Amino acid sequence: MVRLSELQVKEVIIMDSGRKLGHIHDLEIDTKLGKIAAIIVIPRDKKGGLFGKSEELVIDWQQIIRIGTDVILVKEAEKPTLYYNSST
Repeated sequence: MVRLSELQVKEVIIMDSGRKLGHIHDLEIDTKLGKIAAIIVIPRDKKGGLFGKSEELVIDWQQIIRIGTDVILVKEAEKPTLYYNSST
């Protein structure tokens, strides 16, 4: 078992390019299936978005290749879902 707090300290990295995306900020959970649907990452190069709202990158759980001791390796997304978090 892995806790969310343990995942949040791991850096999310695109496996093919080695590009560092940032750290996990939150999770999307499919309540009907009781499974994690996606991880939410705040891009490391984006501190605040439009009007101070932070941008979030949604990475589908199926894109995760490996969860290591220090990093989470993911597949390159053709067009990752980027949206503004209106709650911050």
